[in-house]
Amino acid sequence: QVQLVESGGGLVQAGGSLRLSCAASGRPFINYAMAWFRQVPGKEREFVAAISWSGGNTYYANSVKGRFTISRDSAKNTVYLQMSSLKPEDTAVYYCAAVGRRVGVPLRSHEYDYWGQGTQVTVSS
Repeated sequence: QVQLVESGGGLVQAGGSLRLSCAASGRPFINYAMAWFRQVPGKEREFVAAISWSGGNTYYANSVKGRFTISRDSAKNTVYLQMSSLKPEDTAVYYCAAVGRRVGVPLRSHEYDYWGQGTQVTVSS
């Protein structure tokens, strides 16, 4: 089992920045591909960004490319999502996800086995 705990959400004005953190515990963090998804009420969970087990490969949704950066610190068992130039449409609950995989990085939510509880991000206009 892997336990994931997100933090760093909050209220920010449009154009501002936030950094989300996801602390992992349980099985060795190094064996897991990690991702961030987000969800607003009434909509499906949406892919935001993903990173390979090594950190060498990253993937982004078109809507956040150039504004968000995903990274991981294996020494701290933590994955980050640095969000800049935030827009009101970025408002959502952000979830961290993990899957034990060292080949390929899934981009769809159903391919992930472990999820955090979510952290709210609200961007005011």
